[in-house]
Amino acid sequence: MIIKKYTLEVYDPRASKEKRYMNESLYKEELLDHYRHPRNYGELPDAQIRTEVLNPSCGDEIGMQIIIEDDILQKVAFQGKGCVISQAAASLLTEQVLNKSLSFIEALTKDDMLALVGIQLGPTRLRCALLALESLHKALSLYKQR
Repeated sequence: MIIKKYTLEVYDPRASKEKRYMNESLYKEELLDHYRHPRNYGELPDAQIRTEVLNPSCGDEIGMQIIIEDDILQKVAFQGKGCVISQAAASLLTEQVLNKSLSFIEALTKDDMLALVGIQLGPTRLRCALLALESLHKALSLYKQR
């Protein structure tokens, strides 16, 4: 569902070892860039909803703040601390969902986040990659309950 603005290939375990290494290297560079220079990081003083989720196995935290108008996510910001995967995934996700409809955001899945992150992840790192999506979905749920 997510349309990447980059034309990098998704991890393919059947690809040659050299091709897999090149693809993962490109994704790792993108992740590091988002970790070092996060997009939409900070505080939204006028946020309608604020959420925070924690990964108890490693201590990573992601908090989302949102402003919605006419069922469109007009503003989003995140704050948090943790590993490259959790922080970069939050940055990547906020870029993808800004100015999107609530129905689009609610339909995002684990597979969408994995495609966005673009590298193969083990179970522990998978949880890190999904923190931002969990926090965002929680924020939308709270918004709808208002």
